[in-house]
Amino acid sequence: MHPAALRSALRSAFPAAILAGAAFVSSQSPLQPEISRETDGDMTVRMPVPSGSLRRIEASSNLQQWQTLATITSNGTAEFRDSAAVYHRSRHYRFTEAPASGAFPGDHFPTTSGDAIIRPINHATFLIRWNNLTIYCDPVGATSLYTGLPKANVILITHSHSDHWSSTTTGNQRNPDGCAIFAPQAVHTAMSATLKALTTVMNNGATTTTSGGLGIEAIPAYNSNHPPGSGNGYILTLGGKRLYFSGDTGDIPETRALQNIDIAFLCMNIPYTMDVNAAVAVVRAFRPRTIYPYHYRNQNGSFADLRRFEDLVSTDLGIEVRSRPWY
Repeated sequence: MHPAALRSALRSAFPAAILAGAAFVSSQSPLQPEISRETDGDMTVRMPVPSGSLRRIEASSNLQQWQTLATITSNGTAEFRDSAAVYHRSRHYRFTEAPASGAFPGDHFPTTSGDAIIRPINHATFLIRWNNLTIYCDPVGATSLYTGLPKANVILITHSHSDHWSSTTTGNQRNPDGCAIFAPQAVHTAMSATLKALTTVMNNGATTTTSGGLGIEAIPAYNSNHPPGSGNGYILTLGGKRLYFSGDTGDIPETRALQNIDIAFLCMNIPYTMDVNAAVAVVRAFRPRTIYPYHYRNQNGSFADLRRFEDLVSTDLGIEVRSRPWY
């Protein structure tokens, strides 16, 4: 069956069961949430809560074991779109109040060393909080993007193009009490003496482990706009999970050959990286458990068609597509 057709069949098979299983529990309010099934099979859960407050949304299949899906900052409504709902015959939801200290907004993923929390920032930039580490990937952009965000203990830079590497942003976001930076040679060459002293050069194939237990592997990232060896993709290993982020790359055999990737960030814009069809082919080859489309603004200012990407990835391989607002 064609992937899009299979996805439609699964949507048709599960919605009644999912809606019947949807539930809401809150220690803060007796109000009932709005729970709706989207046309792509996702479930959206909304609840009015005070603006500026932090809420955690949790999910369960049995009302006994609960998994945190995300921590959300309310703008008057706490809202979460659950793209994994299509894989569950029963899905219960609840909002709970986030801890008074240490709570950080973003998507939660369980690891053997506590949750990893992922927060998109812009284009190719995102942040990971895990095991008392703050990890930035390709930090660039206006200072306002980083207001209220913690400083970095680890920074990874994929290559020297200005939408991935900024000396100013890297300098501003590093933790003055200690920061380890990992970058290819071309980025290291362009650094100030201060940043060079903090940076480990990683070429394709290099591996290392930080003092906080974060494993890092640099892998090839290239296409006609990015010569082989000029930049890296990275695989991070943290608490038993493997995360891949692509940097700028094309449909290359090294990406297709990846194995056991739990979370992936894959570029898709034209003409610099991949179109949607190429990105779908790559994802269906290496089969990450969760995929974040990112770096999806095209040269003309338009955006890649993420709905089409999701439909073509489909559900037959059990891949969850998390479309998030990167722009």
